[in-house]
Amino acid sequence: MWRTLASAVAGLLVLFVGSLAFNAASGQSRWPGPLDYVRVHPWVVLLILIPLSVVGVWQAPRRDRARDQLAPAPYRLPPRNTNFTGRDATLREVRQRLTSGNGVAMLAVQGLGGVGKTQLAIEYAYRYLSKYRFVAFVGAEDSDLVASHFVSLAGQLGLTEVSSDQAIPRVYGKLLDHRPFLIIFDNGEKPGTLTHALPSGGLASNGHVIVTTRVSGWSGRAGVIELDVFTRQESVKLLVGRVPGMTEAVAERIAEQLGDLPLALEQAAGYMGYNHTAPEEYLTLLTSRLEDMIARGELADRPAAEVVASLWRLSVQKLNTDQPQAVRLLELCALLAPEPIPLDLFTGSPETLNGAAADPLVWDTTVGALAGLGLARRENASLVLHRLVQAAIRAPMPDEVRTDARVQLCRALLAAVPHDIHGDPDARPRWQELLPHVLAVTKDDPPAECAAETAVLLRLASEFLIQIGDCSVALPLCERALAIDESLEGRAAEAGFDLITLAQIHKDLNAPETARPLAERALRLHESCLPADSPAIATDLATLARLLCILGEHRAAQPLAERALQIDETAYGPDDPFVSFDLIALANVHVDLGDYATAVPLISRALQIREARYAPDHLYIGYVLLFKARVLHSLNDPTAADLARRGAQILHTRLGRTHPKTVDAFALVNGLR
Repeated sequence: MWRTLASAVAGLLVLFVGSLAFNAASGQSRWPGPLDYVRVHPWVVLLILIPLSVVGVWQAPRRDRARDQLAPAPYRLPPRNTNFTGRDATLREVRQRLTSGNGVAMLAVQGLGGVGKTQLAIEYAYRYLSKYRFVAFVGAEDSDLVASHFVSLAGQLGLTEVSSDQAIPRVYGKLLDHRPFLIIFDNGEKPGTLTHALPSGGLASNGHVIVTTRVSGWSGRAGVIELDVFTRQESVKLLVGRVPGMTEAVAERIAEQLGDLPLALEQAAGYMGYNHTAPEEYLTLLTSRLEDMIARGELADRPAAEVVASLWRLSVQKLNTDQPQAVRLLELCALLAPEPIPLDLFTGSPETLNGAAADPLVWDTTVGALAGLGLARRENASLVLHRLVQAAIRAPMPDEVRTDARVQLCRALLAAVPHDIHGDPDARPRWQELLPHVLAVTKDDPPAECAAETAVLLRLASEFLIQIGDCSVALPLCERALAIDESLEGRAAEAGFDLITLAQIHKDLNAPETARPLAERALRLHESCLPADSPAIATDLATLARLLCILGEHRAAQPLAERALQIDETAYGPDDPFVSFDLIALANVHVDLGDYATAVPLISRALQIREARYAPDHLYIGYVLLFKARVLHSLNDPTAADLARRGAQILHTRLGRTHPKTVDAFALVNGLR
């Protein structure tokens, strides 16, 4: 304001002097416009202007100097990231919460290592720099060094000869003259370690404080913003903008492999830029050697050691000292899929963690340690680890530790998954939950200590995939199960189970010629090593009977189906789900023989059994409804259409509209209209 006033007064003085000169030179007796008063009373005007001019000139530099003192250069604020991507909504939220006027002047930005907490805080500081009179960036990873930062801050603010024990209160006292201020504490630990450095009392309302942290527990001290990984759109935008020749399709796949972790995406861009690696080649390396790639691709604006592979090293070292059982849990989880991991997988097998899961309090603190240090996210009854956290934990894992972990996980999974996939009404949701982890643990050749368990898991996974109609995925799993069982001694019965499951897969893949010898071999194996009335033999007989029907050998199929039904009724009782499969097999024989009237009560009985044991929209009910609709249609029964519609809707819900079985089901519905 004073600078403007001084300029105005100086301008009037110049105008005054110029007017006198003009008057003298022109000899005019009258001046035009508002200068008449100057002509008539020149010395009055001059006496007014001179003091104002002196005051304005004197005050301007003082005010300018004071303002300069109130706006020192930002303290240790890192350079702005020119490639900063996205986060606009989060930045607006940070600003709104810091300035909302509800007393929240301190905010903790919390999240996984590498998620971009520091970059977000730096970008906020630059984006709103003009709104603050002082900005400071304080490294808080070592709380013992924070006081020394405040000694430097004191010097920045013009305070001299300040000791470390005086620095923090004196800096905050000085900042009362620099309001509003912003202090960023980067990479803070628990609130207790920073209590001495955070503003208290009325000081907090005079400025804004942002703490970036991986550690939970800040909600009692500050507002909390949980920062998540990038959206897929933000990931693609970063990669396409940074890497020449990057297409959106390849960027999508790279982002998926990296779990949209911002630091990993920057690291990937840095690797491709430095090595001139084509995006497609980088994707191939990433897919096949993830654990190696997360250690490569240093960034120009980061310390050389700050790569994804080393992000969580200090946290793991801390765990190893304080809670070694938590490290063991972390190693086990690292070998599972990057999907929610049910905690009862471990509580159901307490020996997996040397008894830690048996004590509720010890177990809670063990799981909580992973969540508290930001290594995992705890959700109700599960843990979720980012795929790159898992890769970073796996990379340095010694072979003997990895082998032991795989053995323990195989045994824990085998105890956790339902074995009676057809008869257990809760089998489907449990398998959907555990299937990704079964596939992750069994993807490589198994250790000798758990080869048998691996084969069983692979076959059971195949049976579940058959149930949900995904036979193309089931086939290689079951083939691996058979190869493992055939390589082990004393596994003839298990090999028979693998063979009959393979036969079912090939039948559903419309390859009955391939399926038949597998079923016949399974029957021979089981008859050689199991009692004649074993339910396993009934399964072989029923499967072979259905294959023979498909191949047109109906007369040969009928006694096999009848024998299977007799064995299962004796073993399980007349209302067991396994009996329903035998009933369907026998009904198929009669349908193929043209005896629809005999087939209908068999199908109706199978439907009654399944409706009593399964959920109303279970696939097994859908299949029986469609089968019965076809048979009733052949008998000109008008109720066939309603049954077909019900069955088709179940397949649509469970398998999706485009699944071949769903398409066939709706074709039947349309044909019955």
